[in-house]
Amino acid sequence: METSSRTHRLSWAGVLVSLGIIYGDIGTSPIYTFRFIVGEHVVSRELIFGGLSCVFWTLTIITSIKYIYLALSADNKGEGGIFALYALVRKYRAAWVIFPAIIGCCTLLADGFITPAISVTSAVEGIKTLVPDITTNTIVTIVIAILAVLFVFQQFGTSVVGKTFGPVMLLWFTFIAAIGAYELFGRLEVLQAINPVYAYDLLVKFPGGFWLLGAVFLCTTGAEAMYSDLGHCGKSNIRAGWGFVKVALLLNYFGQGAWILSNYEGQKLGEITPFFSMIPEWLLIFGVVIATAATIIASQALISGTFTLVNEAMKLKLWPATRVRYPSQMMGQIYVPAINWILLVGSALVVFHFEKSDNMQGAYGLAITFNMLMTTVLLVFYFASSRKSIYRSIAIALVFVIIEGAFLVSNLDKFVHGGWITFAIAIVFFLMMYILLRARILRDRHTEFVDLKHYVPMLQDLQVDQSIPKEATNLVYMSVADSKRYIDSNIIYSIFKKKPKRADCYWFVHVDTVDSPYTSKYSVDTIIPKRCFFVKIKLGFKADHRVNLLFNKIVQEMAENNEIDTVSHYDSLHKYAMPADFKFIILHSLASVDSEISSFDNLIIQGYRFIKKHSLATKEMYGLELANVEVERVPILVGPTAKVRIKREREDLEREKERRYHGHTN
Repeated sequence: METSSRTHRLSWAGVLVSLGIIYGDIGTSPIYTFRFIVGEHVVSRELIFGGLSCVFWTLTIITSIKYIYLALSADNKGEGGIFALYALVRKYRAAWVIFPAIIGCCTLLADGFITPAISVTSAVEGIKTLVPDITTNTIVTIVIAILAVLFVFQQFGTSVVGKTFGPVMLLWFTFIAAIGAYELFGRLEVLQAINPVYAYDLLVKFPGGFWLLGAVFLCTTGAEAMYSDLGHCGKSNIRAGWGFVKVALLLNYFGQGAWILSNYEGQKLGEITPFFSMIPEWLLIFGVVIATAATIIASQALISGTFTLVNEAMKLKLWPATRVRYPSQMMGQIYVPAINWILLVGSALVVFHFEKSDNMQGAYGLAITFNMLMTTVLLVFYFASSRKSIYRSIAIALVFVIIEGAFLVSNLDKFVHGGWITFAIAIVFFLMMYILLRARILRDRHTEFVDLKHYVPMLQDLQVDQSIPKEATNLVYMSVADSKRYIDSNIIYSIFKKKPKRADCYWFVHVDTVDSPYTSKYSVDTIIPKRCFFVKIKLGFKADHRVNLLFNKIVQEMAENNEIDTVSHYDSLHKYAMPADFKFIILHSLASVDSEISSFDNLIIQGYRFIKKHSLATKEMYGLELANVEVERVPILVGPTAKVRIKREREDLEREKERRYHGHTN
């Protein structure tokens, strides 16, 4: 039974888990969102009511309708996220869908550099309410220390601490709802802000109001996690949890609005943080501690989500091979060391550069708007293709493209204020992924396949040819071909031409990444009984791709079925029942010097070689570090054969004719 088919029934435990995993980012947004909306403006009824109205309808339209209702309905056998959605729609053979998926991935990763920084910084800045004289350098030091501990801790896994995330976040949401409700009940008139007319007036009539959308957008930045982490909790638990979370968030936002109007109408906020300032003094220490804990949990969830995203991209051949570790037996728990340390360095640099959360908000939100737009594009295509609901798809496209397009335009104002940082990071990731995609297309386009049955007699003759030294008892090739009918010409070149390789048994192994998330199946086709096999392994884009362990298990099962003999064929070892030896041949395709290619394709190839040089070695990617592995480089033509011209000199030809003539007469 596939893991992805597990059900996530609605339960208190499931809802509690969703609070800890799903809602950390969006749940900590009240700490900074409304302060950024007010900014340097003089507090007025129009500003506060308009801001609250924008927040209410953003959470309703973007978070509730798009993600909770529509996106969760577009699950891939219980899994969600940009790549799960891509896997759903690519079967409709629209080649362009890969680009929204790549852009969505890149922008989500870029967002991962700033989210931990702004979340933790905004929480730690709450200390200013307790200790007004604390310096910015001290706050930066505390934030860096928390981030360092957070990222160092990743390598040990979160299965134990993860059990406490749900209860802590439950306490957090209860806390923010309570302090918000306390202020709200003192000024219930702010509930009028639910009327969308106030949002319209803010965006259209208030001076510079449209550009406040960039700050409003921060209230929904964690919405993507609801879809990305669908497989951890199930849609029923996420939807039930959102009901509680949305009420808690709105109570806090409206409570902040009431507090600001009561205390600062006609004035500027300055350095005041409404979220912490409205907490009763006797509860302030607890407020700072629980806020810091909540932001750490939010950052933890984002980091784990980033690991999952990179792992999925790797399996789809869209990310360089990178070492992946499994720190615990918990389902889906992975650790990607390179990404972990890159995120740590990036987040630390963001903190050092901006120092204050006020400064960070200029860089925050721009990248994630692109991600949300890409999700919208794929969702519209999915509903139009799978549900055949054209009118519904057009309606979805119009509503969300207009709204998210407005958010994008307003966020473009952030580009010069730091948004260029995440934008630049996203572009670097996109170029890397595009090079890998384009290089794979070039390879697949020019990889030749030959009919395997024509070479079966040659394989049989080679196996008994004692004049050729035996390469190994079992010779295993990783194959691009996905059926027993045809095999890579590169493999035939390696076995017969480059250097004849005699073996008692040949194995051709093809690994196929399929659209079903946790699939783990294999099939075996016998080419020559007990002497040659074609093995096809089907793995989901979320399944463990530990090929060496999987292959060993396949061999063991075949031996138990008496399909192969796993005892060594060497006389001196056979009598001791020693296991047979296996040798893996990994073929690296290189563009032949005889190829005539365009400058653009040549640039792609050079970029691909650079990426491969700095990536995890193929044998380590397949888990073959301890196996007998040989890496061969095989030339392939990635373009028409280069045309060359050469002419034999006439003197040589005449001399040869004369030599033949004298030889004949003699």
